[in-house]
Parts: sequence; structure tokens; C-alpha cells
Amino acid sequence: MAENNGTYLIRGAAILGRDAEDLLIRDGVIAARGAGAATHEDAQGATVIEAAGLVALPGMVDVHTHLREPGREDAETVETGTRAAALGGFTAVHAMANSNPVADTAGVVEQVHSLGRAAGWVDVRPVGAVTVGLAGEQLAELGAMADSRAQVRMFSDDGICVHDPVLMRRALEYVKAFDGVVAQHAQEPRLTAGAQMNEGNVSAVLGLTGWPAVAEESIIARDVLLAQHVDSRLHVCHVSTAGSVEIIRWAKERGINVTAEVTPHHLLLTDDLVRSYNPVYKVNPPLRTDADVQALRAGLADGTIDVVGTDHAPHPSEHKECEWAQAAMGMTGLETALSVVQHAMIETGLMTWADFARVTSTAAARIGRLADQGRPLEAGEPANVILVDPAARWTVDPSTMATMGRNSPFAGLELPGKVVATFYKGHPTVLDGTLNTPYRESAASAAGAS
Repeated sequence: MAENNGTYLIRGAAILGRDAEDLLIRDGVIAARGAGAATHEDAQGATVIEAAGLVALPGMVDVHTHLREPGREDAETVETGTRAAALGGFTAVHAMANSNPVADTAGVVEQVHSLGRAAGWVDVRPVGAVTVGLAGEQLAELGAMADSRAQVRMFSDDGICVHDPVLMRRALEYVKAFDGVVAQHAQEPRLTAGAQMNEGNVSAVLGLTGWPAVAEESIIARDVLLAQHVDSRLHVCHVSTAGSVEIIRWAKERGINVTAEVTPHHLLLTDDLVRSYNPVYKVNPPLRTDADVQALRAGLADGTIDVVGTDHAPHPSEHKECEWAQAAMGMTGLETALSVVQHAMIETGLMTWADFARVTSTAAARIGRLADQGRPLEAGEPANVILVDPAARWTVDPSTMATMGRNSPFAGLELPGKVVATFYKGHPTVLDGTLNTPYRESAASAAGAS
């Protein structure tokens, strides 16, 4: 068991944005909820956190994070990325495989897992590569990664589509043995060669090579049929078009086992921003039209899209502060995700805070098979909890963020909502909106987990 991380009485928080109640946290679990929490036998000596006006939610779970380590520590490290995650309200992140070396062996995923445990800010769950070296030619060590200490359950060549249908079928068949999921970067490479932005009116005006919606939609259509054929789990990364939403909706209506994610930036930003030629808006898949944004919001609200995934992609400044054609694709997102979703979905009336918990925590934990994450805020449950001030307003300043990446597309925007506290395994990694201390396992717990 984990060491005693202290006792905390959270007083008067609106649970999932509803009635104000007390929560008592002790020894890594929620010891009591409601009227009896303050008088519970374990409440004696508890640190009291006055939470009137705050919303209590399960810790957020990101199914799509780039922590860059090993090999790309000039962009991000597990330490800096997970600090950013904690500040953003996350208690678990899935670290994508496109590191250097690629996370395509048990050894590399165990290294990433160990770095996450040593950092202690959030639960780091490595995503294993589908193919060796992300080359799309032969399957990686899927079984070995699943059986490793990292217990990998999600596999993705994110950044590169598994475009060979035979290889994709084999991957879907293979992961069934350990209840895994293939997370596909849906992009037909022959339709996007040299693409710089969304194909449409703006690309035509700017003279930039367009990235057609059908490049994404055709792969999703193929893959949901493959998933149905082999009866396996498919997850679609960063859905970006209205057509993709319709295909996923069609597949779910037929009982196909598919889940999907949308990024915060695709819920808010459009390709019109590319008129500035500011490479901070260059991302894969590209920013689309306002019609696509509205379809994505509707799909998230009605459950067609299951989760929000940040696709947090930090880059060194020299890779973004350059001419558009040479700039790297990607945006940071861990520290702004909650605020952007509040702005796009809650303040527009499309979702409640309970819905927010579903798409940022509960469903994400289910997809990643994380038993201790995304749990109800009830007595006896693991204490992965965040407190949010929904009335707060703040202006995004990338220079003050914990991530090493400064490539936030939201720089200068005023956004709602701030994370006041993050409890990871009952330990406050964030208090009063600032980093506190990381969670540390006891020696006995660390030995047992290894």
C-alpha cells in the first residue's frame, strides 16, 4: 500500500457541479462524503480546504500526450510534461510512442513508465507503437509490451497512419488477446503528401497545399469495418471533420466497438487563423472550418465522440518560430485543456460539469483500462480528485507554463476556469493553483509494483 499521504477535508465543494458537499480524503482514498465527512473518525487532524464555489471532479485522464522522452528532451521531459499535466488537472496521461528510440519494445515502455513513477506528478501510461520504428512494415512487440511492468493496453503509431490494411487488421486481431486497443492516426498518406493546412477556401486563397477531409474520413471508414470484421477495439485519434463524426456515429449505431477523441484546439480554432501565417496554428490534423468545429462540439455532446484528448505536442522554439512550410506540426495543451473545454462546451450550454467528467476522465480511463482513474467521488474510491474554480478568468501566457513548449495556440486569449487543487492518489500535487510536491510511494509499495 502507498504511504500515508495525509488527511484532507474538502469542505463545501460542488460535486460534479451539483450540490455542495464535504469530501474526506485519507490514505489515498475517499474516506467519506457528505454530511458525516467532517465528523468522521478519520477527520481528526485533517487539513481543511475551504472549497465553497469550487467544483469537485475526478482527476482528468489524457489519452493522447507527447512527453518526448526518451531522446527529445529539448522539447519536453517526463518531469516537465507531468508537472504541466498536474497543473492542468490531470491525474493520468498516456504517453505516445513517437520518442527516440520509438516505444516499440518492452524496454522502452518500461523506461517511460519508470520515469513517470519517479516524477510522481501523475500516472504515466506508455502507449506502445503498433509497428517497429513507426515504419508501418511489421508489428512491434505488442505482447511483450502488454506483459511488461508498464502493462501497455493502448498501441498507436500516432503521427503516422497505419495505412496498410493487412497490417492494421493483424494489429486489431493481436490486441484482442489482452483487451488492448489500437489508436489510429487516421490519415491516408497519399492524399496528404506535402499538405500544409486544411483543403478549402482559405488554402486556395493562401496558395498552400490542402489537406482534404477525405484523407481522414476514408481511413476511419476502413478501420471501423476492420474492427467490426475481427471484433476488436478501435480508437480514433483527434477527429477533426464533420464527415468523420458521421462515420463514427454510423459505426456506433451498428454496434462496432469504436471510440474517438477530439482535441481542445479542434473544438475552438478554425483554419481562418492560418491567414496570419503564424506557425503556432500548424497542426496535424489541421485546423478545419467553423462547420467542422460545430459538428465536433455536437458529436462530443451527444456521445458520438467519447473523450477529449489534448494531443499535447511541445516543440523547441526554433521548430515553430520559423517560416510556415518548415515549421513542425503540433500545439501544447495540457495546461489549457480544462479551460478550453469549459469555454467551448459548458459555457455554450452543450454540456454540464458531469458531462465534462465523463469526456475528460471516466470514458478516458475506460478506454485505457485504468482501473483506479475516472472513478466516482464516493467513499472507498481512489482519491484522484481535482478542484476547479469555474468563475476564474485568466489570460494564457505560455512563458509561465510548466511545459517546456511555448507553442500554445491560445496565447493571449482570456479563458475561464482554473485548477485550484489536484489530488493524485490522495496526495495534493497542486494546491492553491500552484505545484505542491509529487506523490511518493513507500518502499514496500514500489517493490510490490515492480
